[in-house]
Amino acid sequence: MATLLLVHAHPDDEAVSTGGVMMRAHQAGHRVVLVTATRGEEGEIYNMDEAASRPRLAEIRTEELRRATELLGVDRQEFLGYRDSGMAGLATNQTPGSFHMAPLPEAAGRLANLIREERPEVVVTYTPDGTYGHPDHIKAHLTTVAALELLAGEGWQPEKFYLHAVPRGLMERLAERWRESGRPAPDIQIIGIPDEEITATVDVRDLAERKRQAFAAHLSQNNPESPFVTMGDQIFESAFGSETYVLAGGRLAGRRGESDLLQGVG
Repeated sequence: MATLLLVHAHPDDEAVSTGGVMMRAHQAGHRVVLVTATRGEEGEIYNMDEAASRPRLAEIRTEELRRATELLGVDRQEFLGYRDSGMAGLATNQTPGSFHMAPLPEAAGRLANLIREERPEVVVTYTPDGTYGHPDHIKAHLTTVAALELLAGEGWQPEKFYLHAVPRGLMERLAERWRESGRPAPDIQIIGIPDEEITATVDVRDLAERKRQAFAAHLSQNNPESPFVTMGDQIFESAFGSETYVLAGGRLAGRRGESDLLQGVG
C-alpha cells in the first residue's frame, strides 16, 4: 500500500481538480491524505442565508468537506490552520492570519510536519500559477515546494511529486462544446498549459458522477448558475472525466505518458 498526499487551498478544490485520482487510489487500496490550507471563510455563499451563515462559514465548510472526503475515499484530512485570503486583489489578501500573508517558512514547516508523519510516496499540489491565479492556490504551490525542499535537506523525498494542470487544448475544446450547445460560455479564467507539458493523464470517466456528487457536497459553494451545476453530462465528462498532471519530481514510469499517479511506485 502506498500513500497519496494532496495539498489544496480550500474546501471543494479537492473534488473539482483531483477527486478522480483520489477515488482511484482509494479503490486500489492506497492511503489517501488531504491537506487543506484554509476553511474557505471568504468564499461566496449559495443555497443558504448569507447573514446567518457567514459568521459560522468555516464550521459549515468544514462539515461539507468531511462529507466530500467520505465520497472521495480520504483516510485522513488535516487543515494547515490559515484563513482564506479571498480572490486576487481583494483587501482580504492582506488580512493577518490569511494564507497569503503567512510567512513561507512557517507554512512550509506546518506542512512538513504532516508529511513527516505520512511519508507519502506521491505528493500533489497546483502548478505555480495556481491554475487560475488565486493567491491561496499559488501559496499552496510555494508551500509544498518549500516543505519538500526542507525534507530533502533531511534526506527524504517522495518518489513522485505532481502538479495538477489544465491542458490548453482542453480549454479550447470545452469552449467549442459550449458554442455547440448554444449556452453562454462560463467566465472561467483558466488559460491552461501547453498540452505537450502534460506527463500524466488519468481516465476517471467511470468516476465522473461520484466526483460531481463530491462537489455537490460543498452545498454552500454550489452556485445554481455555475457551469459545474448546469453543464450537461457529456460536457461535464469532457471537462472532468480525465485529470492531467505534470511530474515535477521523481521519474516517469516508462517513456510514454502515465495513466496513474501511483504507476511504478513501490
